[in-house]
Amino acid sequence: MSSAVTPSSLPPVTRSVRDHRIDAMRGVALLMMFVDHIPQNLLNRFTMRNIGFADAAEIFVLLAGYASWLAYGRGFRKYGVAVCLGRIFRRCVHLYIGQTLMVMVYVLTVRVWRHYTLVPVDFLEPELAHGLSWVWRVMMFDALPSNLNILPLYIVLLAGFPLFYVLMRIHRSLALLLSGAMWMLVNLDPGLNLPNWLDPDGWYFNPFAWQFLFALGASASAETERRGADFPRMDLLAGCCVLYLVFSALQAFPWLLWGLPDLRPFGAMIMPEKSWLSPLRLLDVMAIFYLVQSSAKARKWAAETRTGQLLARVGRHSLEIFVVGTVLDLYARLLFSTFGDGWLLQIVVNVAGLSILFALAAGLDNYRKRKRAAQAAG
Repeated sequence: MSSAVTPSSLPPVTRSVRDHRIDAMRGVALLMMFVDHIPQNLLNRFTMRNIGFADAAEIFVLLAGYASWLAYGRGFRKYGVAVCLGRIFRRCVHLYIGQTLMVMVYVLTVRVWRHYTLVPVDFLEPELAHGLSWVWRVMMFDALPSNLNILPLYIVLLAGFPLFYVLMRIHRSLALLLSGAMWMLVNLDPGLNLPNWLDPDGWYFNPFAWQFLFALGASASAETERRGADFPRMDLLAGCCVLYLVFSALQAFPWLLWGLPDLRPFGAMIMPEKSWLSPLRLLDVMAIFYLVQSSAKARKWAAETRTGQLLARVGRHSLEIFVVGTVLDLYARLLFSTFGDGWLLQIVVNVAGLSILFALAAGLDNYRKRKRAAQAAG
């Protein structure tokens, strides 16, 4: 049976019931990124990067691909090419503005803070600490500072979405085959990358590799749309996913850091490379995704429980939450480096930071509801 994505093979575009699992997973990823980007934060010992090969970044990019198909894959058919290209362009502009704001806040904050106390060099690359020669490089994505490198990846992937959509229209298998071949080529030759003035190895998130994860998310979204239902829950496949996640958890867990016996199956194994998305990391995130997206219980939990809805609300405003969370990360790191990372400050930083993010999500959600109500009334 052909898997070509043709107008006749796709269902009519309708307003479907929102899958809150996607929003909730994205909310979890955003909160974990806030925690993980503070090295002194004790909470980051409990995030998924310590219990598996993948971490929140993989979840974020996979779901970005999934959401992009929902927003633009259907949009090409519903609104036309010109309108949908305009929507993609506006989204890229919003992402670019968010990236610019974060870079400016980082640079200005560190330059002011260092007048009062020492700031570790790794908080801001030395090249950005003096002068203005770096500005055009940052604006053109020729320089990507640490912890500020995932939005440029998202912009590049989203800008390339129309090309992926055309390939999907020709044949879904062709689109994934070409995307997977590019990913495999990068894993064989990691030197294939975009340049980064701040790092001779290039972009930390190699876009030629990470595009495959984005493509898998978009393809999964298209398949769910085609089926009109969740992925089928196959016990054998689910069991294999669980077994793999148990293996990755045992292998990745920092046993020695916790003073526990080393239970790693392969103690001397090199951890899978994140920059070019090594196969073990890819399998890890796809196993998690399948288990969640094939679970009716997960759908019910995300839609009907208070916790699920709180996380989904965070995920619905991913750009704003990410930008504010990244800025809060900087101030948390500065506070810890200046005043120490004792228990009191740990509690204050985490409670305050997470409260701000949840409050921001609530405010944005309420604003969106009022705006829609006003539009409906008008």
